[in-house]
Amino acid sequence: MKNRKLLPIKKFGRKSQDLDGESVDLILEIHKKQRLGARRLEKIIEFEHDIHIPHNKIHKVLLEHGLANESKNKKKRRKAWIRYERELSLTAVHLDWHTSKINGKELCVVLDDSSRCILAGNEFDAATAENSINLVQEVLDRFREIRKIEQVITDHGSQFFANKTDKNGESNSRFSLFLEENNIKHIKARVKHPQTNGKIEKWYDTYEKYRFQFENFDKFVNWYNTVRYHESLDTDHYLMTPDEAFWTRLPEECKLNMFLERMESELNAGK
Repeated sequence: MKNRKLLPIKKFGRKSQDLDGESVDLILEIHKKQRLGARRLEKIIEFEHDIHIPHNKIHKVLLEHGLANESKNKKKRRKAWIRYERELSLTAVHLDWHTSKINGKELCVVLDDSSRCILAGNEFDAATAENSINLVQEVLDRFREIRKIEQVITDHGSQFFANKTDKNGESNSRFSLFLEENNIKHIKARVKHPQTNGKIEKWYDTYEKYRFQFENFDKFVNWYNTVRYHESLDTDHYLMTPDEAFWTRLPEECKLNMFLERMESELNAGK
């Protein structure tokens, strides 16, 4: 053999193309609204604008603008997630107390199990049974004409459950009595089993991550409920916010009643 030089190895496939300015602007615009990572933004951009931009290119844009960090853990293969949720809105709600790392307040919300929508909540000076009762009452009053809560899921915190019995051997707390008076079943999570109330624990992670970006608690909850697409609500054909899922997942008879009440109200207003 006269020529003993090794042949250069060429890379196969198409040469990677940089994104145009319009695509970069779109990525930054959607990120500003959704505050999510590249994998979610890929799906949201395709859903809202019918444009496919690979998540690796989106991630590159976010890195260049200081909106993302490299994470070795996220490069691993993701396991399939199994969802456990009620089919219909207001079938069950979760309550839990959490001390805010943002402002030190005691935080409690009522989260719908099916839609992940926050139905009531606030940042309080103290975690009390009275505040817990008031939040559930707020939901009952707000949706009284639509549907009543069937079940409330909590842990064994003193705001929800009496851990000690009285002299008569009874251990009903004010919160439990309130639920009983309103014919609502109280489901208490197993001790040392946080997965039972996992949806609300996950919500508090979201709170700690994004709350500081909003002027007040109500604006944060409005963004979470009505702007941010929730990954657990994704289907093969569309994405939903918790608010959209809440109204979509109401029983059909509730939707019919709402329609008839709206028609009656408009007819009365026209008289």
